[in-house]
Amino acid sequence: MRAHEAGALHGDIGNRSPAWLRTPVDVNALVPQLWPRHVARGPAGALTVAGLDVRDLAAEFGTPAYVLDEDDLRERCREFRAAFPDADVYYAGKAFLCRAVVRMIAEEGMFLDVCTGGELATALSAGMPAERIGFHGNNKSVAELTRAVDAGVGRIIVDSFAEIDRLSELARERGVRPRVLVRVTVGVEAHTHEFIATAHEDQKFGFSLAGGAAAAAAFKILDEDVLELRGLHSHIGSQIFDASGFEVSARRVLALQAQIRDARGVELPELDLGGGFGIAYTTQDDPASPHDLAKRLRKIVDGECAAENLAVPHLSVEPGRAIVGPAVFTLYQVGTVKDVDGIRTYVSVDGGMSDNIRTALYDASYSATVANRTSAAEPMLARVVGKHCESGDIVVKDEFLPADVQPGDLVAVPGTGAYCRSMASNYNHVPRPPVVAVRDGRARLIVRRETEDDLLALDVG
Repeated sequence: MRAHEAGALHGDIGNRSPAWLRTPVDVNALVPQLWPRHVARGPAGALTVAGLDVRDLAAEFGTPAYVLDEDDLRERCREFRAAFPDADVYYAGKAFLCRAVVRMIAEEGMFLDVCTGGELATALSAGMPAERIGFHGNNKSVAELTRAVDAGVGRIIVDSFAEIDRLSELARERGVRPRVLVRVTVGVEAHTHEFIATAHEDQKFGFSLAGGAAAAAAFKILDEDVLELRGLHSHIGSQIFDASGFEVSARRVLALQAQIRDARGVELPELDLGGGFGIAYTTQDDPASPHDLAKRLRKIVDGECAAENLAVPHLSVEPGRAIVGPAVFTLYQVGTVKDVDGIRTYVSVDGGMSDNIRTALYDASYSATVANRTSAAEPMLARVVGKHCESGDIVVKDEFLPADVQPGDLVAVPGTGAYCRSMASNYNHVPRPPVVAVRDGRARLIVRRETEDDLLALDVG
């Protein structure tokens, strides 16, 4: 969506002014902040990624397909590590995880955050050192905790009193002392969608700070002396651009840290501020750089520690979307183009809500471009939709595409690395797309396309 050229793209065409509709748009332009760093238009007008033409990728791997610019992902890992040199930078695996990505982030010196047994199994099978894994989750099963303890996971972020009891029992049985953080719900509602804000009081994660549960959990762990309490954890939401929420969160968490010190004489050595750093999905988004984030967060923590007379704890942060989100685009093929009584033009592609549920679930906005060619045609305001039997099956709500877009064209949607493949489904019995990693002019399959045989293999009726 080239909103810097055309204004805000929300609502129906009938709500837009004639002057707005006359604003010129270059349908062939690629806005750099929206695309993987090694994507460009080739001499023939088709998109290339790391030197490979997307038409060749479509011919070899089919569509839809998630295309990962591997060097982009690696560069973002390095930037976060450079910005936080004295902190542990955990890649948040829930954004997207497969064994190849585990190996990439491990090679770049990252830690890894997982939140289910399946994510933990993927991490361990790819060779991620267990001591560099943090394990989240509001309802970890005994089996999941057992696997984490036996593997020697470096940090377990406890989320309930029941979990503390389960983990303590496992620790006694095995004669080990797992390292834990207490997840604190700090009452900060980040500027984000209601369903992805995770730190206000009325939600399922963590121990309430205002109600005293967070302090009680820390005291319980310290008094029982079975688990090793390393520190506190806070995560205030996702797709956050305003650092003021982190400031309030850090102030409240460090006040709890001071309370624990005063009550038990223990100064906890670690503080995890979580993640949720936003990325650009459209030109209306203006994310901060890792350097700027680090500078702001460090200033916040240093100031609050000085105010509470605390030693500055060892920090952790958890970028997921900010690393993998911009490094991936989804490549589709157009199946139909339908003008609906002059109200709107629908461009239907061969995927949809089964490979990107975020538009339907979060009202998320995306951008798109015709990927196999450039066009001299007039811009046309279109809606890119999927093939599923749902009226809400929308990939891109509003985007200017060339008026000559036609069946057989390729359409690319950037910013799809985070949560799209992770949340993909088999709705309408559609197999999930592959993930193709491209680097140095070579493409490799890192997650293969599902087939109808895969679907039928699970159907034992």
